[in-house]
Amino acid sequence: MAGKFELTKGASKKFKFTLKAANGRVILTSQTYADKAGALNGIESVRQHAADDAYFERKTSKQGEPYFVLKAANTQIIGTSQMYASTATMEQGIASVKANAPTAVVEDLTAA
Repeated sequence: MAGKFELTKGASKKFKFTLKAANGRVILTSQTYADKAGALNGIESVRQHAADDAYFERKTSKQGEPYFVLKAANTQIIGTSQMYASTATMEQGIASVKANAPTAVVEDLTAA
């Protein structure tokens, strides 16, 4: 099974997506979007930017946990990772985004 994007709509009627690896684990969570078209554009932006390491920004939380954000060419954050236990596991998360995003299918859960 390949990775997939899950598109959802929250109680606030805003849209977001997650990128899941083949094992079902969430590897990237988007910001919220006012409409479905915006979220779909965000997915395309992840696909376009995931291959280039320059768009990944490695960060550390206030609690000292490593995580990353994926930015678009205009420097806006497209998605944020989970918090990781180590820099090595964060790098594995980045590698997973790079491997899964370009060919991940979109599962639209907004009508469910």
